[in-house]
Amino acid sequence: MNLSKFGKKFTQPTGITQLMEDLGNANNSGNPDIVMLGGGNPALIPESNDLFVKELQALISSSKVDSMLGLYDGPLGFDEFREALADMLNDHYGWGLDANNIALSNGSQSNFFSLFNLLAGEMTDGSNNKILFPLAPEYVGYADQGLSDDMFVSIKPKINILENDSASDASHSKQKQFKYEIDFDVLEETLAETHRNIGAICVSRPTNPTGNVITNDELSRLDALAQQYQIPLIIDNAYGHPFPGAIYIDAKLTWNPNTILCMSLSKLGLPGLRTGIVIANHDIINALSRINGVMILAPNSVGPTLMTRMIKDKELLNLCRNVIKPFYEDKAATAVRVFDEVFADQPVYLHKLEGAFFMWLWFKDMDITGQELYTRLKREDVYIIPGHNFFIGIEDDWEHKHQCIRINYAKDEATLRKGLEAIHRIITS
Repeated sequence: MNLSKFGKKFTQPTGITQLMEDLGNANNSGNPDIVMLGGGNPALIPESNDLFVKELQALISSSKVDSMLGLYDGPLGFDEFREALADMLNDHYGWGLDANNIALSNGSQSNFFSLFNLLAGEMTDGSNNKILFPLAPEYVGYADQGLSDDMFVSIKPKINILENDSASDASHSKQKQFKYEIDFDVLEETLAETHRNIGAICVSRPTNPTGNVITNDELSRLDALAQQYQIPLIIDNAYGHPFPGAIYIDAKLTWNPNTILCMSLSKLGLPGLRTGIVIANHDIINALSRINGVMILAPNSVGPTLMTRMIKDKELLNLCRNVIKPFYEDKAATAVRVFDEVFADQPVYLHKLEGAFFMWLWFKDMDITGQELYTRLKREDVYIIPGHNFFIGIEDDWEHKHQCIRINYAKDEATLRKGLEAIHRIITS
C-alpha cells in the first residue's frame, strides 16, 4: 500500500496506540488473571452508574431520546447542554460565559488534534510554530497529534524530593516521595528566545501520568507569561474541577479569554460516550466549529443529552462532590498504603498523589528501565505503561525518563496489590 505522508505518520507505532492496543487485547482476552494497570479507564462507581442508567431510562421514556438518536446537532454540539454548562460555570465561578464560548467534540483526543494543529505546525508565512509543555512528563496522547514533525517542545521539571510523612491522607507516603515543579527560569528563558514560534502553552491539571497538580501560584505565573507573550494557554482539565473533581489538594480553577479550558465527560465514568468540551473565546470556538463541520459534521448527542438535566438541577456537582471525588480519594489513600507495604524494603519513589488516579513510580537507583519492566510484566499478564512515552520532546538520553512507569490505581485493592507485588518481584530478582 502506497501511503501518503499523513498515512505514514499516523500508522506508525506510538505510545498511545500501544496503550490502547494493550487495553483492548486485555479486555477481550477472556483471561481472568490479567492485571490491567496500564489503561486510563475510570472506575465504574456503582452509585454514579446507577444515576446515569436511571437518567438514560428517563430519556428513553420521553420524546428526547428521538432527537438524541435521530437528529444532527450543529457543529458546536447540543445547544441546550452548552447553555446549561455556561450557566453552571458562571454560577460557580463568575466567568461571564455564553453558549458560544463552548464547543463539543467526540472526545478530548479529537479536541487536542484540532487545537494543536490549529495553533501550531506549518504556518502560512512558512514558519513553524510549536506547542510548549512547561512541565514534562505530560499526557502520552499529545505526542503524535501534530500534522507537522517536531511540533512539541518541553521543559524538564524540577524534581523536589519530599520529606517522609506518616500522615494518612492521599497525598502522603511513609516511603520516599517526590513532586515535579515547573522550572520557571528555563521556561522564561525559552519563551524570551522562542515566543514568536510558540503557538500555545499546554498543561494538564491534574497531570496524567503523575497525578501532579500544579499549584495555584504556578498556574497564575503560567497565565501571566501566556498573556505577556499573547500565547494561548491550554489547560487540560479532564480530571479536574468542577467535574469529575478528582483533586485532593487546594486548586483554584480559572479562565479568561486567553485560556482554552478542556474538559471531558469520560472521567465521570462515561468514556464510551466520547464527549470532549472546549471553553474558549469566540474566535477559537468559531474555528473549532468549522473544523468539526469538516471532520465529523456534528459531535454525538448522547453524552450531552444525558448530562443536561443533571447540570441544570445541580445534581452533577453534588454527585462529584459527594460520590466521585471521595471514591477516588479513598482509592488514592489505598494506593499509598499498599505502595508503602509492598516497597518498604526498596528505594522506589512515588510521585505525590494530588489528583486523577495514577501512580507514577521512579526507580531512581535501579538498573532496570521502564521499558524492560513493561516487557517482563507483560509476559506475566501484568500491564503498566513505561514512562519514557510521556516525556514528549525531551532528549532520549536523559536517564530519568527511562526510570519511571505509570500505574492506574482505579482498581480494587487486590488487583493493585498483585500488580505492585509483581513489580517488586521483578526488580528484586
